[in-house]
Amino acid sequence: MQTLNPPTTQPRSQQFASDNYSGICPEALEYMLAANAGDVPAYGNDEWTQRAADRFRDLFETDCEVFFTFNGTAANSLALASLCQSYHSVICHELAHIETDECGAPEFASNGSKLLLASGDNGKLAPEAVEKIITKRSDIHYPKPKVISLTQTTEVGTLYSPAELLALRELANHYSLRIHMDGARFANAVVSSGLSPAELTWQSGVDVLCFCGTKNGMAVGEAILFFDRPLAEDFAYRCKQAGQLASKMRFISAPWLGLLETGAWLRNAEHANRMAAYLEDQLRGLGLSLMFPRQANGVFVEMPEPAIERMREKGWLFYTFIGVGGVRLMCAWNTTAAAIDALVADIKAAL
Repeated sequence: MQTLNPPTTQPRSQQFASDNYSGICPEALEYMLAANAGDVPAYGNDEWTQRAADRFRDLFETDCEVFFTFNGTAANSLALASLCQSYHSVICHELAHIETDECGAPEFASNGSKLLLASGDNGKLAPEAVEKIITKRSDIHYPKPKVISLTQTTEVGTLYSPAELLALRELANHYSLRIHMDGARFANAVVSSGLSPAELTWQSGVDVLCFCGTKNGMAVGEAILFFDRPLAEDFAYRCKQAGQLASKMRFISAPWLGLLETGAWLRNAEHANRMAAYLEDQLRGLGLSLMFPRQANGVFVEMPEPAIERMREKGWLFYTFIGVGGVRLMCAWNTTAAAIDALVADIKAAL
């Protein structure tokens, strides 16, 4: 019988590797439990799902089409597939999640649409870089650009302003392209910007948004919002074919309703952003340099490799996949100041 070695460090009650580490917030859990009280129709033909969809329409101030999937990879991949044919291409930032962390799922779901990578400071697409890709070639041997995909907030924790979004929209209009927004931390962007969800999406030219619930306090679930309704034609069939039509859909939509009806989606994001601001101040106090401006709930900091190893030996988990010597620290809806203080104390000792 194999003997497992016990861990050398005590497990941490809170970590900073990802806001995916956090549990379910009380509002989402309360609504999920309420949805469990009795039988309701399956496959989204229930009151919870209809109410959640209507609440999204109210929140975004428009009659958008709303769909629910289990996770962000499916949401992004299916949304992009609905905007593309197999011979099209999607222009995204070189650090985009759809490029670096989704195992080719966008290409798989679209039967071959190619991702074309553009550069841009602080994780944001620069219009001139996008246009350079669009105009690079127009012959039949090259995949035809069809979609601009951007992330709000970006993969390095920065925000697109409405002016930046509109500049990309103008470019998209000129070349007849669509705009997809990966909203993995969209709630955090709303809080940080002080703008409304409408102002950050369709009023700034976004055609379809994938709104993340998992990082905002849910156990599972993403919402896909088509602001240009004709683009959603037959999208329900695409979800079904991809295994994303939940038979007990209410257990995805009810937690969403809990977040939206109670305002927890905004409070959760505000708390995460505030904790990240506190973490930033503490790290600056240690003399550490930030790799990117902190504009939401993520802090990217430069740290010597020996210090990184000492932190891992102490049981701290974090990602170091962006930049040499760089550490990403994420705050969530349940992050506490006490956990940050413990982290910072260990970083100080490690340095």
